[in-house]
Amino acid sequence: MTTGAFRSAEGAEAVHRLYREVLDGWPAPASELRLPTRQGETFVLAFGREDGPPVILLHGAQANAAAWILDAVPWAERFRLYAIDMIGEAGFSAPSRPPLASDAHALWLDDVMSGLGLSRAAVVGVSLGGWLALDYANRRPDFVERLALICPAGIGRQKNFLLRALPFLLLGSWGKRRMRELVLGPQVSEPPEALKPVIALMEAIGRSIRLRLGMIPRLSDAELARLKMPILAIMGGRDVLIDSDDTRRRLQAFAPHAEIGFLPEALHFIPGQSEPVQRFLAGQTHHG
Repeated sequence: MTTGAFRSAEGAEAVHRLYREVLDGWPAPASELRLPTRQGETFVLAFGREDGPPVILLHGAQANAAAWILDAVPWAERFRLYAIDMIGEAGFSAPSRPPLASDAHALWLDDVMSGLGLSRAAVVGVSLGGWLALDYANRRPDFVERLALICPAGIGRQKNFLLRALPFLLLGSWGKRRMRELVLGPQVSEPPEALKPVIALMEAIGRSIRLRLGMIPRLSDAELARLKMPILAIMGGRDVLIDSDDTRRRLQAFAPHAEIGFLPEALHFIPGQSEPVQRFLAGQTHHG
């Protein structure tokens, strides 16, 4: 087994086993696709109305298509959804991690879009998936119908979270738990039964995945100004990874048509955004 995105084959196997359990319990009827691309095989979970408007879903780092489990049912009623496992992350796609500062990921998504039979789609991206969505919209503007971004990388300044988190790494399991809480918020003491497999999966990913340590490229002012498709950006004021104030300022300056949802108390992980994203994808105004 190839382990490029993982620290060990054992870790990869544990993550994939737990991921399979989540997919087997997916709350909406779904098809699993494995598409050939120039970066290797790419896994896509397809669900929702087959005649609905197509929507590409791009998860963040240290994640996979399971990230969309809470959005699956409400969105599936209206859209045809394609949750793509990003290459080099904790899903079933190839472990390849080409340079972010290149056209490699856009070319890979070209192959995915072609494999899905799509020439144009709305795109929803979270965190690193937000950067991926922005990069694709910048390089392939005619392919992106609408762009919904949640705590996106690629616009605002990237914070040096590792420097802040370094002391916690010396404090064992408590320190690692505290690091996760800074990003995701405190863990619910008794989560709903349906979410327990997802939580177990995310914990296994945290133990097993190789971190991406490089800086994520940011779009230039001119590149932001060239994004003419409708944009929704939702961000948290207490995000420890991305400077959300900078994200908001740059969007207001260079993409003033963007709808911005700024949540002052929210962290990098912002749950509960199914409804505003669905309104935006349907062409309705976002209020938030």
